[in-house]
Amino acid sequence: MSATRLAVSACLAATLTVLSPFAPDFSFAAQVKTERIERDAPEAQGGGGTAIPAEEIDTEVRSITQEPPSNTAVDGPLPEIRYGEEGLPKPVSRMRAQILEAAYSGDVERMRMVLEANEVMPTLTFGEMDDPVEFLKESSGDGQGYEILAILTEILEAGWIKVDEGTAQEMYVWPYFARYPLSELTPEQKVEMYRIVTAGDVADMETFGAWIFYRVGIGPDGTLHYFVAGD
Repeated sequence: MSATRLAVSACLAATLTVLSPFAPDFSFAAQVKTERIERDAPEAQGGGGTAIPAEEIDTEVRSITQEPPSNTAVDGPLPEIRYGEEGLPKPVSRMRAQILEAAYSGDVERMRMVLEANEVMPTLTFGEMDDPVEFLKESSGDGQGYEILAILTEILEAGWIKVDEGTAQEMYVWPYFARYPLSELTPEQKVEMYRIVTAGDVADMETFGAWIFYRVGIGPDGTLHYFVAGD
């Protein structure tokens, strides 16, 4: 198992041992940089500005990136799962292709142009981050970014679903497991899932109540909103 996956798995196991699966505040390993924003309000910046409570920052970030519980059955039809580019709007398809091209190149620096093409930096962590490419390197078990790029290709080559259609939060999400009830997966779909995570990871996430491994969210306009793991 890769070092990054080991770090995520170990943190899941440790967290679930100590805390209730429904506890709202979790701390993940520094290696994957998925720690939560500190709950204390930051001090006001110079120039007379007003400090924004961390609770508000935390809520705003998570309104986009945090997935609802995915291990429970849903009322009505299951979300439609699709693969590849078929059904994606052109801006979404273009962004996915750009990310995959950069990831498959093996040069993590090529991700910089993709990340900085957004009006705002995509969410890569729930904690602090200085340089996005350096963060990706640090998040990768090899320290150079190869592993994190491989995970990114696995995520974007998996099936996807469209969520929150018709709302301001409308999003195309990879992998579909992030917003699909795990209890409803077919044997074939479980094989797909185990290409990305281990059986131990799945057991932990079923207990936790949500998919908390890496996921990608792209808006209908092609904006990359997040590539993040954690709660």
